[in-house]
Amino acid sequence: MTKAGKQFNLNRLVYFSAVVDTGSFTRASDRLGVSKTLVSQQVARLEEEIGASLLVRTTRRVEPTEAGVSLHERCLRILREADDAYGELAQNNAEPRGMLRITAPNDYGHSVIAPLTAAFCAKYPSCQVDLVLTDSRIDPVLNQIDLAIRVGWLESSGLRARRVGEFAQFLVAAPSVTKQQMPSQPEDIASLPYIANTALKDPLAWDFQHETLGARSIRVQAKLSVNTTPAALSVARAAGGLSVLPDFLVEKELASGELVRVLPDWRLPSGGIYVVYPAMRFRPPKVIAFVEMLIDKIRQNTT
Repeated sequence: MTKAGKQFNLNRLVYFSAVVDTGSFTRASDRLGVSKTLVSQQVARLEEEIGASLLVRTTRRVEPTEAGVSLHERCLRILREADDAYGELAQNNAEPRGMLRITAPNDYGHSVIAPLTAAFCAKYPSCQVDLVLTDSRIDPVLNQIDLAIRVGWLESSGLRARRVGEFAQFLVAAPSVTKQQMPSQPEDIASLPYIANTALKDPLAWDFQHETLGARSIRVQAKLSVNTTPAALSVARAAGGLSVLPDFLVEKELASGELVRVLPDWRLPSGGIYVVYPAMRFRPPKVIAFVEMLIDKIRQNTT
């Protein structure tokens, strides 16, 4: 606010800041591409509006007064925030284009991300996608990855992450496995063959929750172990035993009856679906567009 109670022209902060940064009206005019007279006029009007002297000329350069130093510090924040806001809007409004490099785990990548990349390329013909599916945690910065999809329980890191959805875990088996004995309590699992997924942190320990019976923690013994979730699904479909698998991976098998849910009244902990970015000021339009499509896909699957 000015001494008269009116708002001053914020554009004048740009002229004032350029003078302080360069220490000269002449160099400020060169930086801004305007005349020295215009810079001088704008700074003079700013001083008049504020009611304080902001600059003082020495023999070698122009220095800020005490009031000028204080205003310049605030100018830097104001102009930086304005620049960030402009940059974000410009990025959001730009057309997605270029190569989008994505990494995702094998199970979620095959069932959700891979089909989504086809829809993405069809919607944005100026984009190309390089999809890397692996259960290893790839460093997005070192491997020049634009977007990492992480599923499960996210570990802390210096990267920026956003939770965009969640998934349920189901205990499943082929119908023939439970034909003679369908478990009614978590403890009953011990008498049936179990398929362990060693890609999990602790594949043999499970916490079940029942609406009225409370919580049960059990530990199973593996009849067979595999190191990827899709492999656990393949063994389960081949009647190799019971296994805990994510809902997005078994929805077709459950709908067709190829697999059945075991202990459907008992819930297992749900996991998160995250998008992880390298730390940067702005998200490229191609990244923003793909994440929006992923969120829409997740919402469609939960409605």
